[in-house]
Amino acid sequence: MSAPKNFSRWRPHPWHGLETGLYPPERVYAYIEITPFDLMKYEIDKNTGYLRVDRPQRSSSLPPSLYGFIPRTYCGDLVASLCEGAEEGDEDPLDICVLSERPINRSEVILSARVVGGLQTIDQGQIDDKIIAVLEKDDSLNTAKDISDLPVILIERLRHYFSTYKMIPGETSLVSLGEIYGREHAFQVVAASMEDYAKEYTRS
Repeated sequence: MSAPKNFSRWRPHPWHGLETGLYPPERVYAYIEITPFDLMKYEIDKNTGYLRVDRPQRSSSLPPSLYGFIPRTYCGDLVASLCEGAEEGDEDPLDICVLSERPINRSEVILSARVVGGLQTIDQGQIDDKIIAVLEKDDSLNTAKDISDLPVILIERLRHYFSTYKMIPGETSLVSLGEIYGREHAFQVVAASMEDYAKEYTRS
């Protein structure tokens, strides 16, 4: 196999230097920050592009899926306008949960995912949607085209995780969960986040 002629001489920033996907909004790339085995909350450092430790997971529940973000997306006004009750975007890249039948135990990997739905999440008035996708070329999930094609228990686990992962004992949670939506609305959210990104980072 010959070496590619076009390649990055320097590590590209995972948020700004990678492509959104092959055929967004349906088929996207996901940069994975957290695996289902992580007891720590990792998050991309927006300045350097390296993964940093944010905090230990507060609850005893583990992430039920791979968790990261879609490159070159941004949760701004357009994403917020798609969720009733959201005051503004959280100014972060769009989060994505990727389901895979085979365990993937490494973070800081890039994978191809197919969007099937999403979960509306509002954190202190800011929209923080979680796109739900399946790993491309995963034979066990290949027939899932919409979130309704997935086992209900998987969606329940995602809802439970995001309803508890920021809970602090003795305090009221500031995270509220909205509706679970299918692929068509998820496509709108991804497209809006791409447009929000273009507006935010291509300003003259």
